[in-house]
Amino acid sequence: MDAPQPADGQDPITPQSPAARVGLNRNELGNEDFLAANGIAQLTVVNSTGSTNADLLQGVTVDPRAWPDLSVLTAEHQTAARGRLDRHWEAPPLSSVSVSIVLRPVNAEGRPLPTHSYSWFSLLAALALREALLETAGIPAEIKWPNDVMVRGRKIAGILAQLGPMGDGTVPPVILGTGLNVTLTAEELPVPTATSVLLENARTVDRTALLKSYLSRFAALYRNFCNADGDPAAGMAGGPSLHKRVESVMSTLGKQVRAQLPGDHEIIGHASRLDEYGSLLVVDAGKHEHVVTAGDVVHLRPWTPPGTGTDTGTGTAESGYA
Repeated sequence: MDAPQPADGQDPITPQSPAARVGLNRNELGNEDFLAANGIAQLTVVNSTGSTNADLLQGVTVDPRAWPDLSVLTAEHQTAARGRLDRHWEAPPLSSVSVSIVLRPVNAEGRPLPTHSYSWFSLLAALALREALLETAGIPAEIKWPNDVMVRGRKIAGILAQLGPMGDGTVPPVILGTGLNVTLTAEELPVPTATSVLLENARTVDRTALLKSYLSRFAALYRNFCNADGDPAAGMAGGPSLHKRVESVMSTLGKQVRAQLPGDHEIIGHASRLDEYGSLLVVDAGKHEHVVTAGDVVHLRPWTPPGTGTDTGTGTAESGYA
């Protein structure tokens, strides 16, 4: 049975009362004009699944031709969503936007992008989601490196990019998953440092509108990035480069951070900038610059540059789930 459709004139939703949760509008999402305008090859909505990323990874492995570039899978309910470091969680049905996209990145001439540019896809998705939240719901959001979207220091969305199999093609696909908390109440949040669209007094909690806005903005940024051969320093649609756009809305930069790296290592220092691969550059107390390519980053209290005062490197984490 299909999920229920949104009804006109539904009652207002407030953070103090249970959200009236309705299903995605499948007619709007499947509209041919919407799909064609954004270059979306296909969009599938399922009622429930373990993980949209896992489903697409299996799909591109079993039958690569069935999942071309910009194929989209979204679920009303995920029961085994996965984040970085293999974290798992489950949100109530109809409370989130859970969506995964197949990327087979090539430029306008059909030439595959260099795989080192793939590290920008999660940041590109975070930028697209930030724009969608601002323009659709009126929520001012920021990006926390490497893959979180934050609102006033609380996590509202996470993004996970996974590389698919090479198969018999020349372009290894990327599965890009995004999870956005929409109508979760404070009691339903996975951790106290999270938030939702509902809790931020947004103009709308319409999951269909939020999903369409995100997909439109992602598709435009993605196509610009591909046509620039995956160069993050190239201007996009006559405006700033992807590199500059991401840095301008990244809350991590300029902060004292603790980078928890694979293998139980950690670095404490000043998050100064992103390099050409989207890696985070952290300057420690000895003024040594470290390139952080993966791991958790915790924002600490305001940074005190070495030699200008005392700094113990302690503070409060902003988010705790994938």
